[in-house]
Amino acid sequence: MKAFLKDYMPMKFGNSLTGKLNKKSATGASYWERGPGAGRPFAVAIADFHKPGGDGEMGSMTYTQEALWLYLYGHRFEWEFIDEKLSIRTVKIDEHTYKTKTIETGFFDMAGAENISAVVFSNAGTLAKFDRMGVDAGFAPDDHRYYRIGFRLDPDPNAVVGQFFNEEVVADNEELWSDELQVFHNPRAKFPLPLEAFAVATQHRFEDGKHVSFSSGTPVLSSYTLIMRLVGNQEMKEATI
Repeated sequence: MKAFLKDYMPMKFGNSLTGKLNKKSATGASYWERGPGAGRPFAVAIADFHKPGGDGEMGSMTYTQEALWLYLYGHRFEWEFIDEKLSIRTVKIDEHTYKTKTIETGFFDMAGAENISAVVFSNAGTLAKFDRMGVDAGFAPDDHRYYRIGFRLDPDPNAVVGQFFNEEVVADNEELWSDELQVFHNPRAKFPLPLEAFAVATQHRFEDGKHVSFSSGTPVLSSYTLIMRLVGNQEMKEATI
């Protein structure tokens, strides 16, 4: 898993992102040069669906986001406790190697990447998200129950893991579409986006050699949803015969 997140997944994200970076239209125009979007901030949204959840396994989007910021900014984090306080530092890396393949890292440092203002990521873009939002709006069927398990941001400045939560999803649960949304701003962007453009999302910047994050409330870092259908005695009896 360590090698998977350190090198393999950056390559997966890199293939998609560099594909968008280098894509040209029939007339030779890049995405940010086309139509009414030309001369304005341009962002790319990406999500990881390469391994769906189910059968007791977590879907890949719930644990691969660290590979994304590693690839985007070309730095890894190292941390330790000094005098009982968490100390974090960033370390520059140059490439990712997995088996026989090696790629350059630091997407935002690549030629042409200054035209991409930000990369947007979500760890919850599956049907479970839409199910929960339907329940929140009061559309849950009477014979179903929804439970969500995962980790939220821990506001403790010395925390190194998220806060575990386990809750039933009910009407008026106040879940937002933006709860899992993360925006990675390009420090070299030709047209930078202000934080206000994604005010309710978790946002990341790389400033003076440090990764700086901004969030509203306690956003969800990772989760999965258990959906249960309640059955009557007769249906249970027929299912077990």
